[in-house]
Amino acid sequence: MQLKKDINSNLITIKNLLNLNKEINLAISIIYKTIKNGNKVYICGNGGSAGEAQHLAAEFLVRLNPKKNRQAYPIISLAMDTSTLTACANDFNFKYIFSRNLEALGTKKDLLIVLSTSGNSQNIIEVLKAAKKKKISSLSLLGFNGGKAKKFSNLNLVVDSNNVARIQEAHLFLGHFILNEVEKKLLSK
Repeated sequence: MQLKKDINSNLITIKNLLNLNKEINLAISIIYKTIKNGNKVYICGNGGSAGEAQHLAAEFLVRLNPKKNRQAYPIISLAMDTSTLTACANDFNFKYIFSRNLEALGTKKDLLIVLSTSGNSQNIIEVLKAAKKKKISSLSLLGFNGGKAKKFSNLNLVVDSNNVARIQEAHLFLGHFILNEVEKKLLSK
């Protein structure tokens, strides 16, 4: 049965995340320190990854845990709105849709998080380059072998899979897990 195969495939992918324990703990620490110090986190991705980035931003801006009413935390999606995206794509180039926003809003002590299944999308590469130029730390959730993005990012969490759906599911799991741990730390201080 295909459903059973897909569930087993997903479980294997999630279990392989244990190999990223060091990187996950470092990601938690970096995000926590960024927010604790009053700085912002920017997040972006393409397609399904854009949806996941917006979802994770909303969880931290509004509320991650329905039983915890707390202050809003500044995680901002760089896929701001259709007007900004289409204007940048039309007036400059689609590859600058995220970097243009980061250039305008980002400051040295902020953090950039990118989600990319391939790690090869030109707009992801450009936003990582813009982050380096502005001395903004970057964290990448990637798939396959990490692609070109690996060499431009400060910290890489590469999901060991060649299946886009499994990678995106693992990215969403990682995002929820990491942000939940960050929230716990922020609320315990």
